[in-house]
Amino acid sequence: MAIIATLAAIPTLPAPFFLTPDLKPKRTMSDKSTLDSAQGADGGSNRMWGGRFSTAPDALMERINASIGFDKALYAQDIAGSVAHARMLGDAGILSGEDVTAICAGLEDVRAEIDSGTFDFRANLEDIHMNIEARLTDMIGDAAGRLHTARSRNDQVATDFRLWVRDAIDAAEDALKALQSALIDQAEAHADWVMPGFTHLQAAQPVTLGHHLLAYVEMFGRDRGRFADARARLNESPLGAGALAGTSFPIDRDATAKALGFDRPTSNSLDSVSDRDFVLEYLSAAAICAGHLSRLGEEIVIWSSAQFRFARLSDTFSTGSSMMPQKRNPDAAELIRGKTGRILGAFTAMSTVMKGLPLAYSKDMQEDKEPVFDAAETLMVCLTVAARMMANVAFDRDRLADAAGEGFTTATDLADWLVRKAGVPFRESHHITGRVVAMAEDKGCGLEDLEPGDLAAIDVRITEDVFNVLGVNNSVRSRKSYGGTAPENVRTQIAAARERFLS
Repeated sequence: MAIIATLAAIPTLPAPFFLTPDLKPKRTMSDKSTLDSAQGADGGSNRMWGGRFSTAPDALMERINASIGFDKALYAQDIAGSVAHARMLGDAGILSGEDVTAICAGLEDVRAEIDSGTFDFRANLEDIHMNIEARLTDMIGDAAGRLHTARSRNDQVATDFRLWVRDAIDAAEDALKALQSALIDQAEAHADWVMPGFTHLQAAQPVTLGHHLLAYVEMFGRDRGRFADARARLNESPLGAGALAGTSFPIDRDATAKALGFDRPTSNSLDSVSDRDFVLEYLSAAAICAGHLSRLGEEIVIWSSAQFRFARLSDTFSTGSSMMPQKRNPDAAELIRGKTGRILGAFTAMSTVMKGLPLAYSKDMQEDKEPVFDAAETLMVCLTVAARMMANVAFDRDRLADAAGEGFTTATDLADWLVRKAGVPFRESHHITGRVVAMAEDKGCGLEDLEPGDLAAIDVRITEDVFNVLGVNNSVRSRKSYGGTAPENVRTQIAAARERFLS
């Protein structure tokens, strides 16, 4: 459940940035100037941690320390968490009603500025949390300083990031469902179209195109399951864990957890601020999903080649060549395949960041967001493109059928027939069939084109009845075992897939 569904008292917050790029905060001149040459002359950083420091940080320290250039993507989640925290503090009697009202109204004004692109993001304030708090202070004065009572930036960012990743999972779920829908529709339209099934990229046995496409529906269904599992585990609220040890204030962590759509608060304050398992799980699920997308992209690249001619991408998902006028390149499928590396890289980077960190929070963990933001945006683009690409791809029935019979793909049907009809042990039937294949290869014909006498010369137990199973259409119709490629099975599985994944 998105955070906006649980905070009905404030206006609708924007969706995550990767869903609506037009809502990304505009880059301001202060972004560039402060990020390129961070200045601390105004003591902005000192105001964050008080009187312990007498001078401002070095400009290089501010530059390496600042995260506002990327963590401003968390603004909606940060504001939602602050609203929930302020209301809880008010209900607990820690803040006055007047302060709560001023804080919530001020946060709404901050959100409006960020939405409109007029918010001035400042690198010397380090991150999204302090940028929002500083602007809130400008707007409402001292009441803003009370908002941070009973929380730390450690539990604040952990909460924000969980909310963000949860929204990213929900977005991936919707996109995967749309991709499955496109694949199921194509499978239904091609439930009985025969094509070669491959092992080692060598023709193996005939299958139906519908059956082949349903294999990807299953893969993406497992991806949805992994995302759902990750979502269930992350859906605990760290808010109220403080810097690492909790707080002495009489806060109600159950109330903030409920307000933000979490199932419960986290149980251990140390773990609450140092855990990034939810990030690793998201990236792991994303990486596996990207692998499935890459396999699909690879097959479309192969199938659309002049050598295969199984499929043709629409003009909207193909490109041409600047030099060769005849070229029709499957760039959408290639890019889906290529972008997998970025998502795998994000998982590797995050695993490396977290390796060996002592409890609790360490600044290394600031490196958690950029790879996740990039991976999430990349995954969403790839899923969306894949769904539209597959909805519009066209298949060549005649070419698929011709290829289905190449490479003696019904040899296994002959071996099975010898077992079933003549009582031949399978190992012996395998050897006999190999001799039949060798004969057909010498004659330059298919198995179904051999003469009955030729077959009998190899083994007298082979009768004319064998021609009832040879041929690609006979072969696929015979594969009626559960999960097999027979068209009637495929249609049954299509109905089941619609029920399992789309209802």
